Amino acid sequence: MKKIYPDARAALDGLTFDGMTVMSGGFGLCGIAENLIVALRDSGVKDLTVISNNAGVDDFGLGLLLQTRQIKKMISSYVGENKEFERQYLSGELELEFNPQGTLAERCRAGGAGIPGFYTKTGVGTLIAEGKEHKEFDGETYIMETGLVADLSIVKAWKGDEQGNLVFRKTARNFNPMMATAGKVTVAEVEEIVPLGSLDPDCIHTPGVYVQRLIKGEHEKRVEQRTVRQRETA
Repeated sequence: MKKIYPDARAALDGLTFDGMTVMSGGFGLCGIAENLIVALRDSGVKDLTVISNNAGVDDFGLGLLLQTRQIKKMISSYVGENKEFERQYLSGELELEFNPQGTLAERCRAGGAGIPGFYTKTGVGTLIAEGKEHKEFDGETYIMETGLVADLSIVKAWKGDEQGNLVFRKTARNFNPMMATAGKVTVAEVEEIVPLGSLDPDCIHTPGVYVQRLIKGEHEKRVEQRTVRQRETA
């Protein structure tokens, strides 16, 4: 089965439809599937539910899909860097399901593992717990969270081989591995496609069985907030 596609547009061909659910890996702007996000925007698909730690920034990452009003609902844990997200949410144009960050990661991992739900203490006694099942274990109260599965997962890795085995680099690993397992179809973009057998099997983060399509992307790797100290004067 050929997994390597020439570009992001070709890799998404036949996979997108209005109203679909998309998992998008990354944390802030680190480890996001830059090329696949642009291809999603250009496809014109709309009414998306997007599962992602964040919504990018106003003119980059998932912020591009907010600009074009292609996202109907976000399932996220942090959205503080995007003014357009804030505007759409406060004006009622965008649905939002907030999650504690660890809970969001575990919901994605559970979905990929075929686990429909799990109990956690995080969120007990807060707005997060409203409407959710509560259960007591060893005298402590827990709430039930459901696993998440997407129609499409888009992830970004450092290296991948022709069978879709992936290696992520440092903090760019973040949400990508668990989201790669939780998509009905997973498309990965990588910085480098390497020959089959050149990746150390013990160092592969996502086995190729979870990846259906693969592209080599060009990545800007924009810094979300660049902070530097003032140069000392002589």
